[in-house]
Amino acid sequence: MSPAQLLIMMAALLTACTAEGTAASHAAINGETDGVPTMQLTSSAFVEGADIPSKYTCDDKDISPALAWSGVPEGTRTLALICDDPDAPMGTWVHWVVFNIPVTRTGIAIGEASAALAADGIVEGLTSFGRTGYGGPCPPSGTHRYYFKLLALDTAPALDSGATKASLTAAMEGHILARAQLMGRYSRI
Repeated sequence: MSPAQLLIMMAALLTACTAEGTAASHAAINGETDGVPTMQLTSSAFVEGADIPSKYTCDDKDISPALAWSGVPEGTRTLALICDDPDAPMGTWVHWVVFNIPVTRTGIAIGEASAALAADGIVEGLTSFGRTGYGGPCPPSGTHRYYFKLLALDTAPALDSGATKASLTAAMEGHILARAQLMGRYSRI
């Protein structure tokens, strides 16, 4: 094999590996497993697939539900959390973006204030409501699904408060070690 053929073969192999890693990261961020190890994510407010109580929505107190997790893999440097609604009429609506969660944490308390999170080094990003912090379910009508996605990262994204889901997703690319997901529903008729 000539040196030129060897270089072409190596470039093709590198492209295939990079594309595979990118696809796996995208899948993990969007709730697909695709071989990415899983963790456990639960809430005392609702179980997988159940209704989210109105207390956690724009129709009531609009506070974040308590979340707890386990199974964080060794080598995790920080965790990230994204909550979004893929059923929104104008495309996926982002309800919460949280990152640089220390691995020493095993959850977020009910209605935990942004100041308390920030005191722990946790950063909150920009939601589709145009602000940082939690914004609860608030569908215009019908039943929507709300996905809380927890991601274990081998990095601490160098992003500021107000970073978007898209910028966090880009910063996490290739750094996802494990994921967990919890889905709840909320209806407004």
